[in-house]
Amino acid sequence: MNKIIQKESDTWDFGRELASKLKPGDIIALIGNLGTGKTTLTKSIAEGLGIKDMITSPTFTIVQEYHDGRLPLYHFDVYRICDLEEMYELGYEEYFYGKGVCVIEWADLIMELIPKESIIIRIEYGSSEDERVYYIENLPRC
Repeated sequence: MNKIIQKESDTWDFGRELASKLKPGDIIALIGNLGTGKTTLTKSIAEGLGIKDMITSPTFTIVQEYHDGRLPLYHFDVYRICDLEEMYELGYEEYFYGKGVCVIEWADLIMELIPKESIIIRIEYGSSEDERVYYIENLPRC
């Protein structure tokens, strides 16, 4: 499925709608170049889950946990991962197969670890400065 995002408010609408469909154990793998809006999409998903904390990119900590919403949110930024062993040391499986939702920025760097049933969103620049194109696999239907 493809979705055209015309402006940032469309990102927020999409993220909140997606959050309403998420269930424990869901994984959202975000793939896109710098500046395509991965963190903004993550913030909108968090808002849709009812998380009130400020969402920041966990670039230096790899994962941030948020527990005050409908479901826990585990926000990964794996940009600085140099070796998959770092994910094992982090205990990623407890997050991926736990009771929360995982959103993984730069997921293409660890695709070998991403379960096949994960929601994969590839974000590309569109035809205008604000436009983005989401290429989505495994979007929940309920």
